Amino acid sequence: MSSLRELQAGVRAALLADDERGVAPDVVDDGLSASARLAVYRHHVFTSLTEALEATYPVVCRLVDRRFFGWVADQYVRVRPPAGPCLFEYGADFPEFVAAFPACAHLPWLADVARLEWAMNAALHAPDAPALEPEALRALDPPALARLTLRLDPSVTLLASRWPVDAIWRANQAGANLTVTVDLDAGGASLEVRRVDDGVVLRALPPATFALRAALAAGRTLEDAVEQALDTDPAFDLAGEIRALLDERLLVDPGH
Repeated sequence: MSSLRELQAGVRAALLADDERGVAPDVVDDGLSASARLAVYRHHVFTSLTEALEATYPVVCRLVDRRFFGWVADQYVRVRPPAGPCLFEYGADFPEFVAAFPACAHLPWLADVARLEWAMNAALHAPDAPALEPEALRALDPPALARLTLRLDPSVTLLASRWPVDAIWRANQAGANLTVTVDLDAGGASLEVRRVDDGVVLRALPPATFALRAALAAGRTLEDAVEQALDTDPAFDLAGEIRALLDERLLVDPGH
């Protein structure tokens, strides 16, 4: 009888690499051969994981059709099986897999569409965090404020793409005007994804606003983030942006 570690390794090889030699001797033959039993289990695992990926990446699936998506998902599952039990957490690196997958090379924008869909999934399941109140900033003198590292709400993702991925995503939603085509040469997008109440909000940001928020998201001080914004647009309205961050409750109380 194999040890637990050997059984786990054998099942993994049987499911992901179609190599049943390490586990077949330990599978009870009860009217169904070991190979047939493993095939049933393998089918269930791959079907469940493919359906989970489809649920997270519906626009990617629609853009390439379900058959092609199923093939890409099959290859992904074999090299990136789940690391945990929560299926909504599965597929975080699927966009990177798509970007490197040779059969998707003729669709250079597809990986960024996948990144947008993952950002939406992450926003939906992000933990709640109390927003920073304006009084907390008013109590600081200018030098202390400049050195401050402000955290954005956990649901926020800032996504820059050289493709109009927001237009691609919107064109593939239920009820979209099917006569409208997306101009892939229309330019890129600087996007913010976040959860508001129980829904996910996607919007395009002005370049300087995106630069400041991206710098804050990367852990830069407010002073550094402002420099990034001013480098992008010397006429950047800092006071207006700080008000917007507070009004939109995008900043997290550092005490939590």
